[in-house]
Amino acid sequence: MRMLATLIGLGALATPLVAQSSPTSLTIYNDGRVLVRRSVPEPVPRGVSTHRMALGALDLSTLFSLDPTVVITGASYDGATDMQSVLRRSIGRLLTFRRGSATNTVEAKVLGVDPERYEMPDGTITFNMPGTPQFPRDLVVINPVVRLDVDSRRNREQLNLGYFTSGGSWQASYQAILGGDDARVLGSAVVAVDRLNVEGASVQLLAGSVGRAAPMRDESRFQRRMAVGAFEEGAIATEERVGEFHLYTLPGTLDLAPGVETSTALFDPATTAYERRYVLRGVMPYRGPLPQVGEMPESPVEVRYTLTRERGGGNDFGDTPLPGGVIRLYQADEAGRLQLIGEANLRHTAAGSDVTVSAGLAFDITAKRVQTSYTTVKRGRYTYATADYEVRLSNATDQDVTVDVLEERFGEWSVLESSVAAEKLSSTVTRFLVPVPAEGNAVLTYQLRVRW
Repeated sequence: MRMLATLIGLGALATPLVAQSSPTSLTIYNDGRVLVRRSVPEPVPRGVSTHRMALGALDLSTLFSLDPTVVITGASYDGATDMQSVLRRSIGRLLTFRRGSATNTVEAKVLGVDPERYEMPDGTITFNMPGTPQFPRDLVVINPVVRLDVDSRRNREQLNLGYFTSGGSWQASYQAILGGDDARVLGSAVVAVDRLNVEGASVQLLAGSVGRAAPMRDESRFQRRMAVGAFEEGAIATEERVGEFHLYTLPGTLDLAPGVETSTALFDPATTAYERRYVLRGVMPYRGPLPQVGEMPESPVEVRYTLTRERGGGNDFGDTPLPGGVIRLYQADEAGRLQLIGEANLRHTAAGSDVTVSAGLAFDITAKRVQTSYTTVKRGRYTYATADYEVRLSNATDQDVTVDVLEERFGEWSVLESSVAAEKLSSTVTRFLVPVPAEGNAVLTYQLRVRW
């Protein structure tokens, strides 16, 4: 089984969709938006006609016809189902307010909201709601209805509409079960909805950060009118705009109900090689002066696992782009019971790119740093510092390990000498690969020269 992962452009979303295998199809975005494509069994005569239909919560500004022969010439929509909106509709009306028991009631006229004002039977005005309001049926919107004016070139048996709503989200979830030399990897897409209620829908999941226009109206009022959950402010994608995204089409159809999570496999379970590394990060500040510090507290040693993903390796794990989500690492104990040994967020990862996961801090691999010497000299407007460091590494396990000791800094700096060869990984990162014997120790010394 292989899920479809297709690169699409924004233009593909505007392609007319007149024939669908399911009356409703959805594209769910990472930020909570849901693009609905729906075929409504509504006879549409040739020419101009008006239609009323219950489509649920939607953003009217995004409503469009999927049929190029049908044009929406006008639309109205009242999706305000919350009490505050019903209260606005009640301005000028006499309402009954319940005070405790069903027989203890009082009538008051709603004069306004923001702030609320009520006229009591004795003619006085109060700014406090006199009880629990009992609204007449005609004021309450149970199921939002949209009124459409359309112009069709020919007779149609159904109306094909597209629009955006919210209330749905999805995230990828991965499990890597580590063995002796390889790992078994599973991946699934977990769809969660809070207000969507759709039966037999074709579902697609779009991975990537799709640009989002900033609101041009009162955001809080607009969200109340949609009667859906509020988006987080961080969901507005402004940092990156991309023209192509990965689209995952889930097999078959799904029934989506509020509060129900649905999981679907992204690829067949795969076996791949993995590598474990121990990483000790440097102490230099990324910018600015290099301080004199002397002996430092024990430094944490990070444990990283890298899962190998080769394209054309005979499994979907390497050939499939991985949408961002959460990856969990498991390993069996002596009795064969799986234990969680690491969990981390995974960003969108292209096909063939390895996956590196930080699994936390090593318990039996420890490190102590000492700055053994420190000198500075001023030359013009620059200061040059020379510092010697000693790193003592201890390994309490019964296996030999190698620790990646990293130093990272922006600007002009260099390693003058070291007891282990310095490997320059980039213009800012230098690495020392230090072997540490089982139940033993190792010492790394090096000298840095830094300009600021």
